[in-house]
Amino acid sequence: MGASRCAREGLENTEDIGWIIYGMIQRMSLTHLLYLHGFRSSPQSAKAQMAQAWVAQHLPLVTWWCPQLPPSPAQAMELVMRGIQDWPSASMGVIGSSLGGFYATCVAQATGCRLVVLNPAVHPARDLARHIGEQTAWHDPNERFFFESRFVDELQALETGALREPGKCMAVIAEGDEVLDWREMTERYQGAAIRLLDGSDHALSDFDQHIARVFDFLGAAD
Repeated sequence: MGASRCAREGLENTEDIGWIIYGMIQRMSLTHLLYLHGFRSSPQSAKAQMAQAWVAQHLPLVTWWCPQLPPSPAQAMELVMRGIQDWPSASMGVIGSSLGGFYATCVAQATGCRLVVLNPAVHPARDLARHIGEQTAWHDPNERFFFESRFVDELQALETGALREPGKCMAVIAEGDEVLDWREMTERYQGAAIRLLDGSDHALSDFDQHIARVFDFLGAAD
């Protein structure tokens, strides 16, 4: 459980070298990193906190931003694009989890930056249509918000086509995802560097086993 396909085939060392080489040949070292959380989530998510701690420990000069995203997809993207408008696309990266992976893909399509998606939402308009109504925040059940029907239309308006630069994208996808279909994710991110996990779950509870490769892909250097 949690092992990659390559690891199952006894090629883990080769894969490790591949990720390291990829990071070394990036155009510029990482200088800015955006993390986008998922539906009902927050900057307090385990993966966001782990990524932030990694940056603080290994990349103290990198600008880190993980905003609390509003329920409205249009407002969320407006907030994000305004916040990164002065960031250098050649040396910035974005990580997105679940719905945040959908948003992160929008950012990468618009800017040409490097992208890592973690169990990304592929058809959020379809999937979230059944969640219209009052919702609770995952990390604070006392915090409530209303997911409006117009938000589904906003998600549809944000959909982009095929990846413009799949070589700049890495997708970490768990076959054990209990929320999203891993087959849809792998199809959506064709051409990207896909790390397909045997087992795991939607939250990627074993993210600590993959975070180093994520940062290698992003071109990060201590």
